[in-house]
Amino acid sequence: MRERDSGQGSGRGGRDRRQDAPSGRGSRPNSGGSRPAWQERVARPIDYDKPKSPPIPDEITEKDLELGIRVQLKTLTPENAEKVARHLAMVSILHDQDPELAHRHALAAAERAGRIGMVRETVGVTAYGIGDFALALRELLTYRRISGSNDQVPLMVDCERGLGRPERGLELGREVDRTKLSPEVRVNLAIVMSGARLDLGQNELALAELQIPELNPEKVFDYSAPLFHAYAETLSVLGRDEESKRWRRLAERAEQAYSGYSSPEDEVFSVLEEIEIPEFVEKPVEREAWKREARDDR
Repeated sequence: MRERDSGQGSGRGGRDRRQDAPSGRGSRPNSGGSRPAWQERVARPIDYDKPKSPPIPDEITEKDLELGIRVQLKTLTPENAEKVARHLAMVSILHDQDPELAHRHALAAAERAGRIGMVRETVGVTAYGIGDFALALRELLTYRRISGSNDQVPLMVDCERGLGRPERGLELGREVDRTKLSPEVRVNLAIVMSGARLDLGQNELALAELQIPELNPEKVFDYSAPLFHAYAETLSVLGRDEESKRWRRLAERAEQAYSGYSSPEDEVFSVLEEIEIPEFVEKPVEREAWKREARDDR
């Protein structure tokens, strides 16, 4: 009987190819200086056309960013955190006066801190501000995945509207448990959901979307005026002009209630359809704006 050579043959008892298998301990092929294939796969190619980060004035420091936001950067190196904070401070400064430049600063921050939810949220909000709804939606979805927060769902729904997909916006809004949202977010969601209904010609349903507990003429909050205006506009679409005028007046009074007047003597009550509304009041967190009794200390 011929003894089988363990290194030759076919089938199960064939040649042992273990020495040919890739291994971190085996001999390295490309030892002549070229990079191994796995390194080539993960290496990021240099993009020479990539725009440079916008410059930041020397007087802008990381302390120009709110402390509550700065602490979210603590996972970064100190040097990187400082740079990101300065870019985010520029976003806050430029958001209203130069949305395009603010967005560039947000992108620069994301280049350095793309795994921080708040940074991705900032990119999404600034992208929304310049009308890049596709990017805004993508970044806000990423923010929600990182943070678990639904605070930007209203903006996400509006992005779907901006992309011409109101049905998908409605689906997105319906996925959220509204009882777990803050009143302000719930109001914003109701407004954009109503807008999506109007986009589809569902005018009666658009009005129903706004009929939430916060649509209350007995108390005014900082979010009341936008809700009242949206309700008035939807009533107008439905041809209910008298009701629309009433809610528009209520919205204007709510705006005045939060317009910055702080002196008690400036507070004036006027009656509109049996509802007393202070025209000028000190701005509170919550304001009971429609009370029938005059204050005793007046």
